[in-house]
Amino acid sequence: MARLVVLGGGVAGHTTATFAAKWLGAGHEVVVVTPNAKWNWIPSNIWVGVGEMSKEEVTFDLAPVYNKAGITYKQAKAVSINPEGSADNASPFVTFEYTGQDKAGELENMDFDYLVNATGPKLNFAATPGLGDANGMGEHTVSVCTADHATHAFHEFEKSIEKMKAGERQKFLIGTGHGMCTCQGAAFEYIFNIEHELNKAGVRDMADIKWISNEAFLGDFGMGGLHMKVGGYVVSSKIFAESLYAERGVDWMIGAHVSKVEKGSIDYELLDGSTGKESFDFAMLIPPFAGVGLKAYNKAGEDVTDTVFAPNGFMKVDANYAAGAYENWKASDWPRTYQNPTYKNMFAAGIAFAPPHLISKPMSSPNGTPINPTPPRTGMPAGIIGKAVAYSVCDLITKGENAHLHEASMAEMGAACVASAGKGVFTGTAAAMTVFPVVPDYEKYPGTGRDTEYTFGEIGLAGHWIKHILHHMFIYKAKLKPGWTLIPE
Repeated sequence: MARLVVLGGGVAGHTTATFAAKWLGAGHEVVVVTPNAKWNWIPSNIWVGVGEMSKEEVTFDLAPVYNKAGITYKQAKAVSINPEGSADNASPFVTFEYTGQDKAGELENMDFDYLVNATGPKLNFAATPGLGDANGMGEHTVSVCTADHATHAFHEFEKSIEKMKAGERQKFLIGTGHGMCTCQGAAFEYIFNIEHELNKAGVRDMADIKWISNEAFLGDFGMGGLHMKVGGYVVSSKIFAESLYAERGVDWMIGAHVSKVEKGSIDYELLDGSTGKESFDFAMLIPPFAGVGLKAYNKAGEDVTDTVFAPNGFMKVDANYAAGAYENWKASDWPRTYQNPTYKNMFAAGIAFAPPHLISKPMSSPNGTPINPTPPRTGMPAGIIGKAVAYSVCDLITKGENAHLHEASMAEMGAACVASAGKGVFTGTAAAMTVFPVVPDYEKYPGTGRDTEYTFGEIGLAGHWIKHILHHMFIYKAKLKPGWTLIPE
């Protein structure tokens, strides 16, 4: 019997574990180690953050689902990996610390034959002084990165609405809280849901709404922007985004690094090197991401963390990390199998893998401050990668170490995104977009880097209903309801 240990129970980890358990059957063991007791459909957290959904509607308990699937579940956080074993243990093993109340703080070692790192990110609030504490519940700003964060954000949002109803004008600042953030999409959705809800509450005229982002231009989204078909015409995401912001009366500040947050204000630096302060009454600023801080040790007990992980804490995989300057970057730099190059029985999926470089063009201020979005690896790509890694591990277990590894390069992968701009049965809107490929390939698609026949977008009520349907469909899939394998990633 072989044992696969999956670290993390988010989109990538959950996908890897559930497919592996189904394909391997009872003859092998699949273990999920995750600090969370609940699974969270993160794309709907923005609706929790404006009170249009509850925490309970976007989460469910993991234990019964894993029990039904025959998956061993450990509510714990991984601490370190010994991919060569140790002097006392010939088998590779992972060390984790329990987070559940019954065993909280206890350490345990678990041997593995294969390991998939799908830990996702550490929400690095500490990178910006004053942005938030370790739980994202800072006194100055809010977050929608988790269901609990989003619930807290809604309570603060309610207070602002009450103040406006009492005649007190409010300023809303939404966007990224550091020069190297990703997940501009979540903030993009949240700012327009805020605007939509203020209209519904009848207080839009009492609000000033401003977007702040590390993007060099609106619509970059960490993907270097894109050209897409809209209404039969090819339009840049820059024009698409600027039109939406202008239409909704939302101001913007781009190319911005938030260097400090205080009560009611942020300090910022722009790409031109200038600095300043921006005031707010309500701020939702996405923190930057980092690896969760896993350590790695060889058989002699020596620290080999730098061998297994990149400096940002994400796991090295089969990517070209020596691509060098921006001019040398190619689509082929991106990983295909997500196998660690040093330890072949370890893989990384979703946000946990270290990208070879940015997708957007690297930028920095004259002061040397990097101000550019880091690559998104969430949602649909995370699920596709998780499933491909599950295929590979299952084949390695059942067919032997020379089995073919399955591939899922983001440079050959399309993705769909539905970005909400307000929730409502008849008044909701969303931008439904597809992009192919996620990582642009300028050799194959000169000029735009993408196939405009498969990169398109529309905004309207239909998009909102698509997002609402996807919410229910993916929670259904994640609960392993009948026919779950037929629902695509």
